[in-house]
Amino acid sequence: MRKSIATAKITALILASALGITACGTSANKTETAPSAAATEAAATEAAATEAAGETASTAAAEAEPQAVEIDKAAFDAILAKGPVADDADIEASEWAKKVKEAGKLRVGGVRTSQLFSQLDETDNKMRGFDAGLFQLLTRYILGDESKYEVTQVDSSTRESVLTSDQVDAVFATYSITDSRKEVISFAGPYYTSRQAVLVKVDNSEITGVDSLAGKIVATQAGSTGPSILEEFAPEATVQEFETDLEARTALEQGRVDAYVTDYTLMLNALVKEADKFKIAGDVFGPEDNYGIGLPKDSDGVEFVNTFLKKIEEEGLWDELWKVSLGDRTGISEAPETPAVGE
Repeated sequence: MRKSIATAKITALILASALGITACGTSANKTETAPSAAATEAAATEAAATEAAGETASTAAAEAEPQAVEIDKAAFDAILAKGPVADDADIEASEWAKKVKEAGKLRVGGVRTSQLFSQLDETDNKMRGFDAGLFQLLTRYILGDESKYEVTQVDSSTRESVLTSDQVDAVFATYSITDSRKEVISFAGPYYTSRQAVLVKVDNSEITGVDSLAGKIVATQAGSTGPSILEEFAPEATVQEFETDLEARTALEQGRVDAYVTDYTLMLNALVKEADKFKIAGDVFGPEDNYGIGLPKDSDGVEFVNTFLKKIEEEGLWDELWKVSLGDRTGISEAPETPAVGE
């Protein structure tokens, strides 16, 4: 039996990355004197200019987003080409799969900017990464062609809505399985397990883990499990929620927050791109975070997709995909234990 990612391995990766963070903040001064019309107009003009400058800076920051270690494209594509294809009888037995087959494409809720899990390569317009590999293997399993998918961009706050409104057939987005989400949608899997971690700037020696977040401003993603986990493990922290991972990391880099808490696995995105800026403080913490594939509520697609997941695990494709997408790019040589599908 393979071992889970151990604390020692995490520590080794951290040391290979670097260390720390210092927070800074600003405060606005108030005046009790009513401004003149001219002053009001000038202030409005200045505010508009400031807003425009902010948007320009934000756009520039997004465009300057550093890239992770390159994925081995040939190896990744070769894994997809080896993927199994379901029998016609298996497709016919599932209303969910039959709908996808008849439409001729798998509609996926996903992301295009997760360096290790689902990244769009604009040079060939292909998606690569661990989640991207899974949904392309599933596309091949149903349609016999891994390219017949369509991605709708989602974030932590929109993953349920795209399923309940029938905009997508499935969501692949490092999607944590929770009881509250299961009231709205169903999950296949789990297909991966992670825990929470604390990301800080590399020069920060004050924050050493979750136990040192009291009184700190801590970023997390809106709609994720982060806010509830921080409420339990760091109740004296001031939590600031952001829509995306990039926004949270930008706030950390700029010193607008002191730390960023999210899944450890997602933290690897930052470390493989910007080891000179960030580090993980302390050990992982919190409950095991099982990632699932979001499906419409009570869909028979759950059984179908679980059968698919078990098949690619048995054929060794899960291990191969993990190695190419994550292991080779983060320096972790041993694949984690796969969680028991359907449990």
